[in-house]
Amino acid sequence: MNTGLWAARAGFFVALLALWEGVARLGIWPHYLFPPPSDVLAALAGGLRDGLFVRGALASLWRVAVGYAIAVGLGTVLGVAIGRSRLLDATLGSLVLGFQALPSVCWLPLAILWFGLDERAIVFVVVMGALFSVTLGVEAGVKNLPPVYLRAARNLGAGGPSLYTQVILPAAQPAILAGLKQGWTFAWRSLMAAELLYYTLSLGNLLQGGRDLNDAARVMAVMLLIIGLGVTIDRGLFSPLERRLRERWGFGVA
Repeated sequence: MNTGLWAARAGFFVALLALWEGVARLGIWPHYLFPPPSDVLAALAGGLRDGLFVRGALASLWRVAVGYAIAVGLGTVLGVAIGRSRLLDATLGSLVLGFQALPSVCWLPLAILWFGLDERAIVFVVVMGALFSVTLGVEAGVKNLPPVYLRAARNLGAGGPSLYTQVILPAAQPAILAGLKQGWTFAWRSLMAAELLYYTLSLGNLLQGGRDLNDAARVMAVMLLIIGLGVTIDRGLFSPLERRLRERWGFGVA
C-alpha cells in the first residue's frame, strides 16, 4: 500500500477519534454509557496490564481454533462429496444451503440441550457457524473445476485418492480459500455469541461482565480487542495465503 493511502487511513481514524472525543465531552450522555475514546483506551490498557484480557483472549482463541479445525475437516469432506456426486448435490447440497441461511445463534438452544452449559456447547456452535461456509466453498471449487484437468489427470494415470489430493483439491484452491476465509469469519462471530452462554473466562464473558457493571468503557475495550484479533488473524493468515495463491495462478499481487 502506498504512502498516500496510509496517510488517508491514518487521517480518517484520527478524525473519527477526535469526533468521538468531542461528542463524548459534550455530556449529552453520562460517561458510563458513552465514554470518550481516552477512557476506552485506558480500560483496554488496564485489562491487558492485569492479564485479564490476555487470559480471556487465549481461552477464546483456543475454542475457535478447535471448532474451526473440526469445521474445516468436515466441510472439506462434505464439499468434495457434494461437488462430485449429483445425488448428494440434489439431497445433502440442498440441506447445507438451507443451514447456511440459519443464523448461528439459532444453534444455541440445541447446543445447551445436547451438551449442557460447558465447553462442548461453545465448540458445537462454532463448528455449526463455520461448517456450511467451508462446505459451500469446497463444493464450488470442485464443481467449477475445468473438465480438461480431470481428463488430463486420468490420461496420466491418476485415480483414487491421488486424483483428489493431487488434482482436484489443488486446482480448487481459490474457491476453497474463499470458503475457509468466510468460515473463519462466521466461526469468530459464533464464538462471541456462544461464550455468552455461561460464566467462563472469555472475551464474550468479558463483554457480559462490562454490561453487568454498567461499564461501557470496558465493553468497548473488549470490542476493540475482538476486532483487533479478528483483523490480525485475517491479515496474518488469510491475506498471505491469498497473495501466494494469486502469484501461483498468475494473477500478480493486488
